[in-house]
Amino acid sequence: MSSVLFDVPGPKARTRYAFMNVFTLIVVVGIVAFILFRFYESGQFTAKKWEIFTFPLVQENFLKAIGATLSAFGVAAVGSLILGIVLAFGRLADSKWVSRPCYWFTELFRAVPLLILMMIMYYGLSSAGIKGITPFMGVVVGLILYNGSVLAEVFRAGIESLPKGQQEAGYAIGLSKGQVMRTILLPQAVRAMLPVIISQLVVIMKDTALGFLILYEEILFYANSLGSQIQYGSPVVPGLMVAAVTYVGICLILSGVAKLVESKMSSRVKVIKAKVGVAG
Repeated sequence: MSSVLFDVPGPKARTRYAFMNVFTLIVVVGIVAFILFRFYESGQFTAKKWEIFTFPLVQENFLKAIGATLSAFGVAAVGSLILGIVLAFGRLADSKWVSRPCYWFTELFRAVPLLILMMIMYYGLSSAGIKGITPFMGVVVGLILYNGSVLAEVFRAGIESLPKGQQEAGYAIGLSKGQVMRTILLPQAVRAMLPVIISQLVVIMKDTALGFLILYEEILFYANSLGSQIQYGSPVVPGLMVAAVTYVGICLILSGVAKLVESKMSSRVKVIKAKVGVAG
């Protein structure tokens, strides 16, 4: 029986695909080259534009901005995971008095754009007379509400994708529904949905840049403030380039850590299966 779900391309099709790949590559390289050329022509690569990044104070403040970004990401990531698990358990509860509010909470905050949530938290609550709301709180609470709702659906889908027999086996040995969820279903759901969870954490990382619009002093905010330095030629593009490279670096590190965790979890499962096989 054939192992493919489509006809194997013939010589003409392979030639056509190769031509399309080369054409696409040429178009992409051409677009990138055109953008870089326009930057070069407008003087974005001159030494004066990049001079500001050689100052120790600028480097120190940039590191502080990176720290602010990572602190917002860390708090928002932990809060989103906790909220996601709580909402997923609520969605799967037997009582409609619990599952219905969790359902509407999830649907509401998944539908509202993240930037609007941040603005409501920072500007809206302050306008309503609630004091003490900082840009950090606005960014973090907005991220937790939105991404927690998204992760709730990820956890719920992961739990519901597991075989019913595992849940029934837990009940058969006298575990309550909460114990079955915590000790049997949730660990497997997390392992099964780990790539999706990691992707959402990367999204949280990148969405911290929206804090720029509510004056949170993260990477993009500081890069933009450097662009307003007229005496150094208003290095807007160099600042954005440095910010972009920094975000890419952080996301790559996060993805690397995630793959390491996933690999260790897979190795642990293989060891457990091997022990069970030997015992059997």
